[in-house]
Amino acid sequence: MPKQTLDKAVKKALTDARKMMEDIARADGNEAETRRRIERIFGSIMGYDTLKHISREHAVHGVGDTEYCDFAIQLSCDKSAIPEMLVEIKRVGIDLAPKHLKQAASYAINKGCEWVLLTNGREWKLYHISFGQPPQPKLIDSWNIIEDTPVALARKFDIISYKSLNKNSLRRLWEKSNVLTPSNVLKTILSEESIRLFQKGIKKATDVAVSPEDIVGSIRHLMNEAAIIEMDKIKISLPEKKKTAKPKVAKVQVQESVAKVASEGE
Repeated sequence: MPKQTLDKAVKKALTDARKMMEDIARADGNEAETRRRIERIFGSIMGYDTLKHISREHAVHGVGDTEYCDFAIQLSCDKSAIPEMLVEIKRVGIDLAPKHLKQAASYAINKGCEWVLLTNGREWKLYHISFGQPPQPKLIDSWNIIEDTPVALARKFDIISYKSLNKNSLRRLWEKSNVLTPSNVLKTILSEESIRLFQKGIKKATDVAVSPEDIVGSIRHLMNEAAIIEMDKIKISLPEKKKTAKPKVAKVQVQESVAKVASEGE
């Protein structure tokens, strides 16, 4: 695979952003300081007009008192439109926790917004909210601005960039994610057609024939406990074993054998 390269301007923006977050993490900056630096990342790396596209301290009207989400990403000029994404920010020194997701998801549910970005400037987690009964958040992607490579970071930040949101790329991302569920992937891996391909591939690579049951057992051996539980829900259709043809005995040979036995008995 060819080595991926980055545009110099993009690489510099990512390097500067990393250093900025490293510096504020060492200084144990507060939430307001973290928020200012994250806003700069939205402009320098993701291409947003921070004055036009970011609504700060966005009011969320729920069952109780009005609450305020840190950022609402709003591409429409109509301020009453549902935001494309809500961003909840925590102080750089605080690790993201389930309670933070619960808070951010409640904002999104009350606003009718499908996308939530939860970040402390170091960790970035993108969630989709499915409005079922009850609504459910699902982690779609995550990255770490300090630990991940510049190439990986460029790809991750592009997911939530102005260009991507403007092209409705998040909708396509959700559709793809929703199709590639563990259940669907396992069903494909354990289909009769796939098992036959495994058999042929192993035979070609090792010159050893293995049975469909051997393949299924090996796949199970590679899985963790959660995947095994999911696998047990799937009806596995094993390829039928090829019937071994019985050797044909020539009719003349049979007649000769019968005649020989008769003559010996006289």
